Amino acid sequence: MTEAILALAQAGDGEAFRELVDPHRRELQAHCYRILGSVQDAEDVLQEVLLAAWRSIGRFDGRSLRGWLFRIATNRCLNFLRGESRRPRPVVLPDGGQGVPDDPWWLEPYPGDLDDLVPGPEARYDARESIALSFVAGLQHLPPQQRAVLVLRDVLGFPAAEAAEILGTTRAAVNSALLRARAGLPPGARPQDVPVPRTAAEAAVVDRFVSAFQRFDLAELVALLTDDARLTMPPEPTDYRGAEAVARFILQFHQGQEMKLLPTRANGQPALVLYLPDPHARLWRLCGLIVLTLRGEQVRGLVRFTGSSLSASFGFPRTLPRG
Repeated sequence: MTEAILALAQAGDGEAFRELVDPHRRELQAHCYRILGSVQDAEDVLQEVLLAAWRSIGRFDGRSLRGWLFRIATNRCLNFLRGESRRPRPVVLPDGGQGVPDDPWWLEPYPGDLDDLVPGPEARYDARESIALSFVAGLQHLPPQQRAVLVLRDVLGFPAAEAAEILGTTRAAVNSALLRARAGLPPGARPQDVPVPRTAAEAAVVDRFVSAFQRFDLAELVALLTDDARLTMPPEPTDYRGAEAVARFILQFHQGQEMKLLPTRANGQPALVLYLPDPHARLWRLCGLIVLTLRGEQVRGLVRFTGSSLSASFGFPRTLPRG
């Protein structure tokens, strides 16, 4: 940031404003996503953040543009969470009772990787750990203020004093909230099977999984899954655990139908875009996305997502020609 560009932005120059904020845009979106757990909600809030920043750039004191933008973003996220849209949604259980799914029903996958984002010196998680699907899901179990503090301190590495300024509170309050957040983070949310940069070994495991899935090879799927493998399908309360149970559910759910699986990445992890045949036309229709968590040469976790937003978020067409 230069004083000349800032002066132009404060005088109402839109191009200068974009030059100031664009380098922070992706980091701000990821910040909103971690707190909210939804790509669509994060993008909506980010638009509010940029509009608020544009309207108030004339009052920016010039000290820390990044800290100023994160203050706006964090408080917009907290305002969003004060609504009822993030309260646990009851689900009807088979016995007629009610419960709440372990994973947040609003959880959505984040397209791509974040390896280019460099955390601050006080961060406890690196970029790959902090975008892992299990970590983002775990954050959603924390109260909003604790969630924001943990992301600011342990993910982004803001010093306690700066985090307190961003949140409009005291350093002591930040330190207290951080201790409670660390203690309250579910054990499964602490990244164990951390996504790794793309490797030939990873690609080989994914290829074996795709082959076994498309051939409906139960024995091969079971061999590829760890003993503690788990499959979930937000927003449904579906939760299968164990290699045999997960493999059988996958095969029974698709009942031998033809499919197309295309590789991509979500939350820094290998993922597969699922297309199924249209019953009325020679087309493949986008049906969902499966995010894989690997452990060595096996698959430990599968999270399956559905929804029209996947097409826009991941850049895959809704339909493909079927030869």
